[in-house]
Amino acid sequence: MAGFFNFSAPVDIDVRFNGEENRKLVEVKIDKDRREKFPLYFDGETVAGRVTIRPRDGKKLEHQGIKIEFVGNIELFYDRGNHYEFTALVQELAIPGEMRQPQSFDFEFKNVEKPYESYHGINVKLRYFVRVTISRRLTDIVNEKDIWVYSYRMPPDSNSSIKMEVGIEDCLHIEFEYNKSRYHLKDVIVGKIYFLLVRIKIRYMELSIIRRETTGAAPNQYNESETITKFEIMDGAPVRGETIPIRLFLGGFELTPTFRDVNKKFSTRYYLNLVLVDEENRRYFKQQEITIYRRRGNPHD
Repeated sequence: MAGFFNFSAPVDIDVRFNGEENRKLVEVKIDKDRREKFPLYFDGETVAGRVTIRPRDGKKLEHQGIKIEFVGNIELFYDRGNHYEFTALVQELAIPGEMRQPQSFDFEFKNVEKPYESYHGINVKLRYFVRVTISRRLTDIVNEKDIWVYSYRMPPDSNSSIKMEVGIEDCLHIEFEYNKSRYHLKDVIVGKIYFLLVRIKIRYMELSIIRRETTGAAPNQYNESETITKFEIMDGAPVRGETIPIRLFLGGFELTPTFRDVNKKFSTRYYLNLVLVDEENRRYFKQQEITIYRRRGNPHD
């Protein structure tokens, strides 16, 4: 019923942010076939602009007050009825009254805290937006406009190199080493694979980056893994003493920073996955978490 009244609401609402035309836009994948662009903001930055409300066809708009809110929330797709707001600020734009002509209202949320980075995942969405509400007797008229937020929180982990071993007793012994455990979004993963003992016939070997999204808390916890990229690093049988170099440029992939336990609602982590397949199609794999972060200085990083 509310949708019916909103559809027939005799008013257009237009929200414009100050300096919007000069602000960097971030293109975001909304779903499989749709992308949208949002203006980019940072933690502590003021969000200000103007709301214009136009009654349609000269009709009188009666209202019980008009307000604008700045909201940061987390939406879990399995819990659609509940949106968890971690930021909520409000400004009154107009006291109850009526409107026949277009009216504009300025708003400003000064130095507003935006503690997390925006995120659109498989099962979770972290959004920042302004919401204009025209209160009415039967049903409110609501209009939302999103912004996108980048965060430059550096990971606390030490950045030591990663060394791992894959071993099957008396059959296979491989060591692989990556130059570090933390990478910025445009970084290059550099590594080497050493074959110390090879007594099984390996057909090929591949390296993949896996993103694992965890939402909710037990018992309602959901894990989704997606392969960001996968490529073959060796085709054919290696010999003992052989070394294979690895160089993987991260800049070509749509990555986010690593998110750990955001507002106790979700985590997004990245793993390097090394898979060996032998001639009998048996698979041997080893997984190692890496930390990805957004580097300050270049907005694309």
